[in-house]
Amino acid sequence: MKKEKNDYSFWTKYKKFAGNEILLYVVMVIGIIAGIVVISIFKK
Repeated sequence: MKKEKNDYSFWTKYKKFAGNEILLYVVMVIGIIAGIVVISIFKK
């Protein structure tokens, strides 16, 4: 029961930061693209 309550509080906090989730995905995509560009430059 304690675990479920902790998960519930975590999810309620997580839902409040749903807008930040989009920013995280954008940052991740930019990071992946930047990594591919860097690797392609070093391979040349």
